[in-house]
Amino acid sequence: MTQSKTVNRQLVLTERPKGEPDENTLNLVEASVPSPGENQMLLRTEYLSLDPYMRGRMSDAPSYAAPVEIGGVMVGGTVAQVVESNLDGFAAGDYVLSFSGWQDYALSDGTGVNNLGQSFEHRSWALGILGMPGFTAWAGLTRIGEPKPGETIVVAAATGPVGATVGQIGKILGCRVVGVAGGPEKCAYAVDELGFDACIDHKAEDFAEQLAKASPEGIDVYFENVGGKVLDAVIPLLNANARIPLCGLVSQYNATELPEGPDRMNWLMGQILRKKIKLQGFIIFDDFGHLYPEFAKQMSEWVEEGKIKYREEIIDGLENAPEAFIGLLKGENFGKRVIRVATDS
Repeated sequence: MTQSKTVNRQLVLTERPKGEPDENTLNLVEASVPSPGENQMLLRTEYLSLDPYMRGRMSDAPSYAAPVEIGGVMVGGTVAQVVESNLDGFAAGDYVLSFSGWQDYALSDGTGVNNLGQSFEHRSWALGILGMPGFTAWAGLTRIGEPKPGETIVVAAATGPVGATVGQIGKILGCRVVGVAGGPEKCAYAVDELGFDACIDHKAEDFAEQLAKASPEGIDVYFENVGGKVLDAVIPLLNANARIPLCGLVSQYNATELPEGPDRMNWLMGQILRKKIKLQGFIIFDDFGHLYPEFAKQMSEWVEEGKIKYREEIIDGLENAPEAFIGLLKGENFGKRVIRVATDS
């Protein structure tokens, strides 16, 4: 299925999933391509970002952002091209970073849209290393984690777009970096290609023991993306005055109830108290949006100098986005997962 100049394909939310999303969660429909009115522009989606936070938008549970309405187009970050513009500051042919969602075309009044120009190289990178995931890694680690040379950083989902960037920034800042990833291939990549000091397979039966061995001086910063058994193994290894930037809890996103077992909240709170641990959740643009120019300058320099490596997984076709997203939540991605909506890109 290729992109058309006359049909707007849209993936709309048809039901709120209980547990994992499936083939019934989203439905592909067709609509007419809209025409921009006064102070509007028409955007044609080129790349669509897939990110774990989207699972929360499928739910109507209280959150930091409104859910997608039933029948509404699924939300998502995009790189799009301006087809027609009645808006100052945007011209036909410009590429933009926008939030057009899971569809071929969208109207915009320019709110929240960044103009990338007409010759932006590696345009899809604006959804990854130079966009929200890279910014999340940089701000969460440097502003909340505040790592010091010689300290030990542990990062979960270590080969994902956030985790891989966290680890490489940690090495630039002179830290020991231990990654946690799913499977020997991902762990080998973290060590051999990204320069981590160690990477532990969370699927290993002796995962907790391996993590302790890889962190002989304890853990000073734990960048949390996953939760679950990884967090369970990390907490006892945290040093006094450790810092935990809380970015995500992907292992829990499909959960429909609390896990079985004893209530461990008091134990966790006791660890936080006795070790004087700083645990801080953050929503990247809400909390650190004002720092984006500083991030963009620094990250662009690191990438250009080869200090930061970036792995991207491009999947062709808007119609393949639901299956690719389900796989993302299961950890099947290897690097940043992006949908190429315009297959002529």
